[in-house]
Amino acid sequence: MRVPLSWLREYVDVPAEATPEDVLAALVSVGFEEEDVHRFELSGPIVVGEVKEFTPEPQSNGKTIRWCQVDVGTENGGVRGIVCGAGNFFEGDKVVVTLPGSVLPGPFPIAARKTYGHVSDGMIASAKELGLGSEHSGILRLIDLGIDAPVGTDAIALLGLDDLAVEINVTPDRGYALSLRGVAREYSHATGADFRDPGLGHDGAAGRTPSGFPITVADQAPIRGRQGATEFVARIVRDVDPSRPTPPWMITRLSLAGIRSLGVLIDITNYVMLELGQPIHGYDLDRLQGGITVRRAEQGEKLETLDGQVRTLDSEDLLITDESGPIGLAGVMGGGPTEMSDATRNVLIEAATFDQVSIARTARRHKLPSEASRRFERGVDPLVPYVAAERVASLMVELAGGTLDTELGGSLGSSYRREAITLPAGFVPGLIGVEYTDDEIVSALRLIGCTVEERDGGWSVTAPSWRHDLSDKWTLAEEVARIEGYDRIPAVLPTPPSGRGLTAAQQGRRRVANALAAAGFVETPSFPFTTEEQNALHGSPSGDPLPSVKLANPLDGLAPFLRRSLVPALLQVAHRNVSRGIVDLALFETGTVFLPKPGVRYGTPSVPPLAVRPDAATLTALDASIPPQRRHVAVLLTGHTVAKQPGQPAVAADLAAAVDAVRVLTAAAGLDVELVQAQRAALHPGRTARVLAAGTDIGYVGELLPVVAAAADLPGRVLVAELDLDAMLELAHARVVAASLSGFPAATQDVSLTLPIDVAAGAVRAALLEGGAPLLEGARLVDDYRGPGLAEGTKSLTFALRFRAEDRTLTAAEATAAKLAGVAVAAERFGAAIRD
Repeated sequence: MRVPLSWLREYVDVPAEATPEDVLAALVSVGFEEEDVHRFELSGPIVVGEVKEFTPEPQSNGKTIRWCQVDVGTENGGVRGIVCGAGNFFEGDKVVVTLPGSVLPGPFPIAARKTYGHVSDGMIASAKELGLGSEHSGILRLIDLGIDAPVGTDAIALLGLDDLAVEINVTPDRGYALSLRGVAREYSHATGADFRDPGLGHDGAAGRTPSGFPITVADQAPIRGRQGATEFVARIVRDVDPSRPTPPWMITRLSLAGIRSLGVLIDITNYVMLELGQPIHGYDLDRLQGGITVRRAEQGEKLETLDGQVRTLDSEDLLITDESGPIGLAGVMGGGPTEMSDATRNVLIEAATFDQVSIARTARRHKLPSEASRRFERGVDPLVPYVAAERVASLMVELAGGTLDTELGGSLGSSYRREAITLPAGFVPGLIGVEYTDDEIVSALRLIGCTVEERDGGWSVTAPSWRHDLSDKWTLAEEVARIEGYDRIPAVLPTPPSGRGLTAAQQGRRRVANALAAAGFVETPSFPFTTEEQNALHGSPSGDPLPSVKLANPLDGLAPFLRRSLVPALLQVAHRNVSRGIVDLALFETGTVFLPKPGVRYGTPSVPPLAVRPDAATLTALDASIPPQRRHVAVLLTGHTVAKQPGQPAVAADLAAAVDAVRVLTAAAGLDVELVQAQRAALHPGRTARVLAAGTDIGYVGELLPVVAAAADLPGRVLVAELDLDAMLELAHARVVAASLSGFPAATQDVSLTLPIDVAAGAVRAALLEGGAPLLEGARLVDDYRGPGLAEGTKSLTFALRFRAEDRTLTAAEATAAKLAGVAVAAERFGAAIRD
């Protein structure tokens, strides 16, 4: 919101010596954000001149210039010769002359210079060159503005170009501050300066009945049960002259407020909107057919708005209509057929109160934000339309020569009242943490316009009509803190209660992510959207399609499904990096995957109302409408894990590196896992394993098929792993065991076993540990031999065994006995034999 200071001073006593920075500081103290200071970027000498005479001089380029003699006053050098290309002025006209040394917006410095065979000693300015609007068809004639000032008068002060505006950011809950009325009131709150309310007299607006000009509200489909229009005031002004100039003071204020001048009739409606915060619309009365009806649109109905676009309307859109059909989008933008123009002679003024939600939805649906919708969707004072309509009418009478029609005109009034809010004594100090006295609380609330009455150890507070945001005791407490000053609130760090902090699951997820990052992996979060083909390839072991959730309004139409796997996103990230020359990658992501059950339809059939807190049954139904979501962790390796360096050849990423990553993250989660050879559609059949923890399948690790890697535009080998992080943490939580450490030394032995080639090493290791318990503490596979010296169809697995007792140092015989006990179990299960 841009606030011209000269305008602000009309409603509140701003000291003459106050700088823009002082005004901004006062407004910041009551909760607004400082944005900028706006000025007319020009400097003098810029004065009033009188055209004494001019000589037209045709030029070789077809253009005719005028060699003018302009009197700028004896104190400014008397009569000066000035070259001007415009032809819309006459001898005797008073104009604005920018003398050498002045600077116009741009910046455009003015100097005496030779042009068209003359030395032009200054420039006669247009309105656009002065920053007073976009009109550039000719120079600015002061007579068109109704001004007859002495020659030599300072034109900057005369036209109000010495004014400036401060700009503040108005948050959505404080729509009342999108007006000079609201900002002046807030400045008064901050400084104690006297405030003069331009909206006084609005009480006469309530309780009126329709009369004169027919107005009807026929809202057949109210949103949330609220009528689209609760107040509609109409006033008629006849015999206006739209060719009259807008006064300079109004143009400068509108310009500083960020609104360009569009003619006296439209300028007046914009001026009052900025002044009171009430959007105003003017209709060419002679173009209206019959009375006005406010109704919802019929689906597919069309309207040409003031911006020249024909819009297809939705059944939720609130319309202003006459007998011809739609003539405006209520509260958003008027229609072209009834707009005011240079031919308008009679004006119907509309000042209404429209439902906030209805206007906000219409503006967003048609991508049509406007100054009116910006105010309506934040809430306007429902008691000010009558005052605003009267203000517009009086300005049209004064500035456009019209006559107020007292017989015609009408209003649709509705009784307005606000429910009182109970504010218990002690609530505000308890919430804010400041020991406010009762007098401070009451005076702060009355200062912002509330009615406060003592009741039952507290107060009954009725908020003013312009404060839609004050709806409960918490918002009242915030207002007390704002008015009394945020600097009174102490900076105290809260003491957390014992037993709080991260949950076990949160701590586990953090440990896994930190462990992978410490191992050299880079986390790459991504969007959870993918294609149906990628879901089938990476989200299903067989590669056959499984149920996937398809979004109704996806960000990317080519990827409308929620992911079943994290791997497709890692492949995209890897491709993006490889295409930019980063070929050695170790990536990971933790995120949610969506695993709908077959035959179950997900998605809520209806959206609960936004303004009502859902009950338990509604929340249960919403939870049931969401597919199961599991948190997974996935890693991807490609390129080299160790770069080439002096004395060290490059080490390519391989399956062993991916398995190491799996062991790093499962160890961080607190799990012991084993790997069992398996098959997946996207992975190499000989280089793929399932990851088991306590017999539960928690994920997989393996190498992508070359054709899958090539489809992702990734050269070389690509290793991936994906585990169910939620399942890992659940298993880890269920098997936490605290074990004591033995102080006795360990005994070590190796054993080599020959077995059928299809026996998994992990299963053999488990058999050794089972048979050698309790003395066999650990078994680690150190060799897998397949070749000469072994019978066909067999292999040799060598394990390093570690033995330890809790109460003594083991002898070699005890360790050997435990080893043989483990071998016996492996022999029984798999036909294992000690290799000679």
